[in-house]
Amino acid sequence: MMDSLFFIRTRRLLRALTLVAVAICALGAGAQNLNDKVLNRPYADMRRWHLGFSFGVHTQDISFVHNGFVTPGGEQWFMEQPSFSPGFCVNGLVDYRLNHLFNLRFTPGMYFGNRDITMREYGSGAELRQNVKSALVVLPLDLKFSGLRYRNSRPYVTAGVMPTFNVTRQRGDYLRTKPMDFYLTAGFGCDFYLPFFKFIPEVKFCFGLTDVIDHDRPDLEEEPDKLKITQSLKKAVSRMVVFTFYFE
Repeated sequence: MMDSLFFIRTRRLLRALTLVAVAICALGAGAQNLNDKVLNRPYADMRRWHLGFSFGVHTQDISFVHNGFVTPGGEQWFMEQPSFSPGFCVNGLVDYRLNHLFNLRFTPGMYFGNRDITMREYGSGAELRQNVKSALVVLPLDLKFSGLRYRNSRPYVTAGVMPTFNVTRQRGDYLRTKPMDFYLTAGFGCDFYLPFFKFIPEVKFCFGLTDVIDHDRPDLEEEPDKLKITQSLKKAVSRMVVFTFYFE
């Protein structure tokens, strides 16, 4: 059920992002069509190293797995993230050319975002809420496979890994996330060759592999009404959708 909700919300988000991407790409294409016989930066892809930067938006999702825990008072709690909240991201770019089709990219940066979590008790319908904020140091490493260049554009796909470190730590909340997570990533984008730089819109999907919930909560030993939320969870995994603009 949670996976289907994730894909429904992701599809809606991608529709909005696609409209933005189409508008921006149309502007880039329009600039190229002013003189489509001119090949911008014809030798740019022959360089061994490329440097750049990026900024963009992302959304964070979390999928909960419950363990059926029942409190001494007979309560049974369930958690969900009912909607997406937009976040901001900024990255550097170090690109190493392996051959004419493959590049290795390292894009360290920061992701700032949040998740609105709703907690409901099964029997009474009682509801609690928590906004889980995060400031992530990300270290993505991607293998980029590019198609053939056509005039001043070149599509590509990526696959990689992304360790993350959450530098935001909260005490006394119902839920607390661990400081480290690890993602598998897959994405696609297109290089647009402009006269002085490459403009690269990209969409990336990130799938967390580890349990992000901190189950060791000594800070809540004297607050069982808060600890029961963590006790109700077996694990939770994180996912993200990232829409980025690179300048190389």
